[in-house]
Amino acid sequence: MLEIAPHPLLVARSFVSAFERDLGQIEVPAWLHDTQLQAPSALLPRSDELRGAVRDLLRHGGYKPTGRGKPSSEYLARAAGEEGLPRINLAVDACNVVSLHSGLPISVVDLDRAQPPLRIAIAGAGESYVFNASGQTIDIEGLLCLFDAQGPCANAVKDAQRTKTHAGTRRTFSVVWGVRGFEAQLEHATAWYRELLERAGASTSV
Repeated sequence: MLEIAPHPLLVARSFVSAFERDLGQIEVPAWLHDTQLQAPSALLPRSDELRGAVRDLLRHGGYKPTGRGKPSSEYLARAAGEEGLPRINLAVDACNVVSLHSGLPISVVDLDRAQPPLRIAIAGAGESYVFNASGQTIDIEGLLCLFDAQGPCANAVKDAQRTKTHAGTRRTFSVVWGVRGFEAQLEHATAWYRELLERAGASTSV
């Protein structure tokens, strides 16, 4: 389902999630936001080494992962320490919990808003997209991105507004952005991510 262009640092995992009802009708279980929620013991804690490796992954194509353009996993770590993780819907909240604990960026898009084929590649010169409802844009030149038939729609920094989840979402496509040297972290994070979604009543498939 996903074509990945050759890359010396990227190791990604992806899967589809299906929900019995629209996301707007699903109450996010309290345990997902419990500050005592325990990540699997096999999942390594966030580290400066992993943080640097993720930045190197995004930097490889010429993108500068600093300031407002830093990996989403770094944003979540700061947000969790200041105000707590944002609460959006089951699909995004589970994504954020796993990204926070693993230190790996994760993208999640509405699969029915994305148009196949899906692929991962480095964005070309001058490419950008709107990433929020206010119409703000992110310049993605040189950044690894998920593309659909219309163009780039997600990456390890900010996902595109046009394919974001919404109240009527019933299916999502998730990409866990892993990096060589941390393959075990990627596998454990992906497995836990799917476990959390399934515990909350969703079904997942590769």
